[in-house]
Amino acid sequence: MAKIVLEPFVYPVDPAVFKVCGVDEAGRGPLMGNVVAACVVLDPNNPIEGLNDSKQLSEKKRDALEPLIKDRALAYGIGQCTPQEIDTLNILNASLEAMRRAYENMALKCDLMLVDGNKVPRNMGIDTQAVVKGDARVAEIAAASILAKVERDRQMYELDKKYPEYLFAKHKGYPTKTHLELLQRLPLLDCYRKSYGPIKKLLMANNDLNDFSLD
Repeated sequence: MAKIVLEPFVYPVDPAVFKVCGVDEAGRGPLMGNVVAACVVLDPNNPIEGLNDSKQLSEKKRDALEPLIKDRALAYGIGQCTPQEIDTLNILNASLEAMRRAYENMALKCDLMLVDGNKVPRNMGIDTQAVVKGDARVAEIAAASILAKVERDRQMYELDKKYPEYLFAKHKGYPTKTHLELLQRLPLLDCYRKSYGPIKKLLMANNDLNDFSLD
């Protein structure tokens, strides 16, 4: 199978002159937990080696890059939406809202926001541009993807300490075979996204059992 070569990204403005931030999120696919976004403005005079899509990096590499990004970036912010907000807004809108919060928490006015994917938060007050495969093509987005992923994983490890029987540290909330089997015998916690198919199905099954009675 031929390797896909991504086209180099051409910045519409010079990052050495204008403030350009990159935004990405982590946690759209899992059945539980927050969706976490990060926003990063890199320092053109203090580059960071090894930035890439967080999914292409090992956990050890991500953990090593996170403090470097936080130390060398001109600014960064983290934003998130809870499972309850995800159920209310839907995951796409919750992801975009988390991105908005990440930018606002950065507390630095930018000229341009580059967003991974094909959707951007609306009414940001600055120019926004979606970049398909941006986490592999744009350093600012790659840095944001690493911060978001490490922060979400950190939350999974904290939940794992609190609820070790759910094995959150192992599956990170994704609908793996092990995770789904565990949910057949463990109660649903508040951190689960009730609007997601497998969770909705479990809730409906539980309601049916509760409604069932023998004459």
